[in-house]
Order: sequence, then structure tokens, then C-alpha cells
Amino acid sequence: MGNFGNAIQKRMDELRKKGADISKIIKQAQKDATMLAIEKAVELTPPSNSGDKAAGTKTSTGELAAHWQTDSVIESTVTANKYTTVLSNNLHYASYVNDGHRMDKHFVPGLIINPYSGLLEKVPPEMGGIMVGTKTTYIKGAYMKEAAVEVYKDKVLEFVNNELKELFKS
Repeated sequence: MGNFGNAIQKRMDELRKKGADISKIIKQAQKDATMLAIEKAVELTPPSNSGDKAAGTKTSTGELAAHWQTDSVIESTVTANKYTTVLSNNLHYASYVNDGHRMDKHFVPGLIINPYSGLLEKVPPEMGGIMVGTKTTYIKGAYMKEAAVEVYKDKVLEFVNNELKELFKS
């Protein structure tokens, strides 16, 4: 089950012994933790405040970051006593930004570096393009999903621990 699963199970058993509404506690803990995980994923999704002007046409628009909020599911679904929320980004290139990717040298028509802003910009292909992969052969991942999952785990445990403290006060 893993450390996280064992820790949650132990706390749920303690709450159950005190007569707590386990379903309500789990659903609220998951909802709150998933919302905080989404915030973390959005915060770490490029372009973060790194000042990287060559962040890419999609990342500079904020579209990738916005999809964490639209594609994730914060309300628990319950199936056979299993409570589930979803942290998700359904854009086809999200995994490449998260995990990193190789960059082979190739020409990209319709993509230029704007001489005034220094940002990548989409233009009609007849206006030219750029050669990419000449200086950088590997783009390091941002690992925003992994950081968000850690936030989720920490916050679920924190929420459940707070519920236990409240119950044992009475």
C-alpha cells in the first residue's frame, strides 16, 4: 500500500473508532488537497518566473497552466469504497514539459523569434521559421506533476490529522 496509504488507513481507523463521518472527511480532504495540488502544478508550469524568453508558443500563452484547472477533477468519485480525485492536464505536450524531452536539430516553419520581444511566435509558414535543437539537445522536465502530488499527500495527511485532533478534544 505504501507509506502514504498506510498512514491514511491508520488515521481512518482512529477516526472510525471515534464515530466520525469517514466519507465526509475523505471527500473534503481530497477536495482541498486536490485544489492545492492544482495550484502547485499551475505555479510550476512554464513559463514560471524563470525569465526564459524561449519558453515556447503554447507555454507563453498560459494555455498549458490553465489546463490543470479545467482537466482535473476535485470532487471525489466513489467506487467500491475507493475515493478518487484527478490531477490532470490533457494537452498532448504536457508530459513532454513535465518529464523533459530530447530535442533533435530540425527546421520549424512558421515559428520565429520576435526581434522586439525575444519571444517565440507563430507566423504563417511563408514568413520563415527557425532551426531548433542546435544549442540544446535535451529539454529538462519541469516535474510539476510530481511536486503537485507531494502537496496533495501532505495536505490530505494534514487535514485528516487536524480532524483527529478535533475529535480527541471532545
